[in-house]
Amino acid sequence: MLPKIQGQAVGRKENLASQQIVEDHLKNILKKQENQNYKAWKTPYAPKNPHSPFGDFPREYLPKEKANQQKLIEPVHETSQNALITNKYQGTHQGTGGRTSSQLQKKEEYRPAPPKAGAYDQRTISVSDFRRYYDRGDLPIKVDHQGSVNRILWKISPEQLDYHHYLPIFFDGLREKMDPYRFLAILGTYGLLENGGNKILPVIPQLIIPIKTNLNTRDPSIIEVQLKVLQKLVLSGEMVGEALVPYYRQLLPIMNLYKNKNSNLGDFIEYNQRKRVNIGDLIQETLELFEQTGGEDAYINIKYMIPTYESCILN
Repeated sequence: MLPKIQGQAVGRKENLASQQIVEDHLKNILKKQENQNYKAWKTPYAPKNPHSPFGDFPREYLPKEKANQQKLIEPVHETSQNALITNKYQGTHQGTGGRTSSQLQKKEEYRPAPPKAGAYDQRTISVSDFRRYYDRGDLPIKVDHQGSVNRILWKISPEQLDYHHYLPIFFDGLREKMDPYRFLAILGTYGLLENGGNKILPVIPQLIIPIKTNLNTRDPSIIEVQLKVLQKLVLSGEMVGEALVPYYRQLLPIMNLYKNKNSNLGDFIEYNQRKRVNIGDLIQETLELFEQTGGEDAYINIKYMIPTYESCILN
């Protein structure tokens, strides 16, 4: 039996997909005050969308600027190697060679500041399998546009689906930033977890790679969605929390990186706390759920990966 968990806001019903859409509209409204537009999928890290619903245009029909547009990025290691090569036209500088000497102190050479490590920089978001399967009509879902709020419509009942095939695909789609992919992936994942029962536990090993890929994008909005789905996953059935313990080494490094990422507002009020979008608080809630549902070995494994974590059971 699962332990009785108190003081958590996970149990309440929330439409995470609709919340993401409302957040995008709110950010767009705020950006318009600065004469800018905000679109979540228009980032250099998100995968490019096709030119039309029927795919990309042929190269010969594209404008010349777009057809020839290529980003030339020189690798860092090549730049550092080029800096070490001596220019053969400058000579070897061995001996005086007739050069005059001076007793003036030599000016110190300019040394640029060391580069940033970039631990919090966003990574490139790869195209998910969910988008491929949905575009070719292999997923038994579609958007139900009836009413004021869109919903997901299942062509086949979730209980009748093969979880080994579909659940990893839906988890892989959680890193999408464009609708309807993001909307369907989030609602579809919640629907499968609510109706999965005993089918979820055997699929846990197949979910690790999609979860790790989503967290490694280091995109705050994707990490927030993935953490909320992880909380739902742990509470979806018995022994699920214990089944995740061997995979803490794949899941917890990113949580250790963002664990202390909180908004220090002083005496001000953070109104975002009702939306549960603070990464530091979400990680703390997730780790506490892992400890409460992961059995007796959960705490020591969490402590090994995140030394600053304090137990919510022993303390």
